[in-house]
Amino acid sequence: MTRFLTPLAFLLMVLFAAAPVVVAYTPFEQTMGLVQKIFYFHVPSAMMMFISAFVCGIASAVFLFRKSAQADRLALAAGELVVTFGLIVMTTGPLWGRKAWGVWWQWDAKLTSALLLWMIFIAYLLVRRFGGPGAEKLGAAMAIFGMANVPFVYVASMYWRTLHPAPTVVPSLQPGMRGPFWFCVASFAMLYVLLLTLRRRIEDQQASVEELYLALED
Repeated sequence: MTRFLTPLAFLLMVLFAAAPVVVAYTPFEQTMGLVQKIFYFHVPSAMMMFISAFVCGIASAVFLFRKSAQADRLALAAGELVVTFGLIVMTTGPLWGRKAWGVWWQWDAKLTSALLLWMIFIAYLLVRRFGGPGAEKLGAAMAIFGMANVPFVYVASMYWRTLHPAPTVVPSLQPGMRGPFWFCVASFAMLYVLLLTLRRRIEDQQASVEELYLALED
């Protein structure tokens, strides 16, 4: 595992060091200008938030139906990353919106549903931390509910009139923007894999320590 993580961490350092240079040389969007470059960090973060919500929800379903402790630990690790990448989304979004729309926040379907998704997983972590006995099952149900909201967030700007652009923006990117965008997506995806692996590993080690304590008490 360490042999895999060390080169991945080094590669990520190189990619994220190069990312500002790559983004700086991308063409300016005609309408928004410089502020549009937040797009290269905002959208990949949102993609990782959605992916992590699915990982958390699916792992939670496996835990509920198969009583798998490993799936539960994976769900917890993924739930934390939903909140982490969601924080990036909720920070870069208003920064972009203030310059592009003239307001920090708009209570339209896209933005509001994304905020609710983020808050569901914050509640999931709070339940897991402070819920007491049975919190794992209640948290798993919340994670599945949160995962079910991801498609709604994705299509919100397609079916309702919102300030937020529709997902069709990505396929229609100019050739000079397409490469840097997918470069950033790949960088964030590798970061997600690294963080999820490390966080899952910590949960596994903590479970092993707890088993040792129980064995000593017996």
